[in-house]
Amino acid sequence: MLHFRAENRVFMGLRAVGPAFITFRADMKFKKSLLCTLVLVVLAVSIHLFSLDPVLVERRYSTGIYPYIGRGLRYLLGWLPFSLGDILYGAAVLWLITKLFKGIRAVLKKKVTGQSFLAGLVYALNVILIIYISFNLLWGINYNRVGIAKQLGLKMEKYSTTDLKKLNEMLVEKVNASKQMLVEAKTGYPTKKELFSRINRAYQQAETVYPFLHYQPVSLKPSVWSWVGKNMGFTGYYNPFTGEAQVNTLVPEFLQPFTTSHEVAHQLGYAKEMEANFVGYLAATSSTDTLLHYSVYLDLFMYSNRNLFETDSVSAKEFRKQLIPAVQEDLKEWKRFYLRHRNPIEPLWRWIYGVYLRRNQQPQGVLSYDEVTGFLIAYYKKAGKI
Repeated sequence: MLHFRAENRVFMGLRAVGPAFITFRADMKFKKSLLCTLVLVVLAVSIHLFSLDPVLVERRYSTGIYPYIGRGLRYLLGWLPFSLGDILYGAAVLWLITKLFKGIRAVLKKKVTGQSFLAGLVYALNVILIIYISFNLLWGINYNRVGIAKQLGLKMEKYSTTDLKKLNEMLVEKVNASKQMLVEAKTGYPTKKELFSRINRAYQQAETVYPFLHYQPVSLKPSVWSWVGKNMGFTGYYNPFTGEAQVNTLVPEFLQPFTTSHEVAHQLGYAKEMEANFVGYLAATSSTDTLLHYSVYLDLFMYSNRNLFETDSVSAKEFRKQLIPAVQEDLKEWKRFYLRHRNPIEPLWRWIYGVYLRRNQQPQGVLSYDEVTGFLIAYYKKAGKI
């Protein structure tokens, strides 16, 4: 009995100092979080200051350490038959929903104190800073590079309506010729595996002309979230955290070759959308694959035709009428697909994505894709062909 009473006194003593001890530990944890925040802020600011010099970014990062980062990620995860990045994104969404639910429940039950609220804010800030730093170190700094125009010695100037008409004229011819060849050869669409192999071969051929487009190893995968993509309007995307390129394989098949070529360009460090479009064009047209030619020329025609429509709608419509019936059918299929999956959420998603692009050196937002037109015109003036 005495022994029991002694233990009881000990436990009572522990309970007496318990709240103070817990408060001490909470204070120490909060101070460590603040220290972590300070370190992360210094890293984030350092990355931002480094990114202000495009020449330095090009020399030290984009053509310096990034190629090793990109290849390392593709070696590490490219062999997986599924997209690990897609799974991680799904897990991140579930984690975020869980945290929001717990936070709302705590507020409703009035369990949130001033100290816990402040700790939660610091925790959220640290998570955001970690994502920002990881994103930029693994890929995002490429948004600030000099880019493909400098590598090819292109003179980027403001183009005229006459330039746009000439480009539309050439692209109409390319689109019609490549589609006619596919129709006459009764060429079917490849499997996903074969499509990815053909894109890889296209980049191998492009490398003989443009050594900086070296693409090994390969990491191309169908998106696990293709069913989401078809309703949100995206045909593919690059995951900077895993180095994987995902292709939405539920969109019309004639769009998938150029989308895949575009995503490989992102993997090679061409972050801006108009540059990825142009690099995808360089790769696709370096090959002898007619399907790749058709896919890229059709997409580029639509970009340039929209640009022409803004200054000369009559001419733009006339060029659209010059497309052969087989191409017109593909465009109708494209429109039907869009209308079938149009929903109230897509405009919101496009707005969010547009904000993201504007925050990353692309002031035109989602219209940045169309700016590939300027690259094509500059390339034509230098090389005399498209």
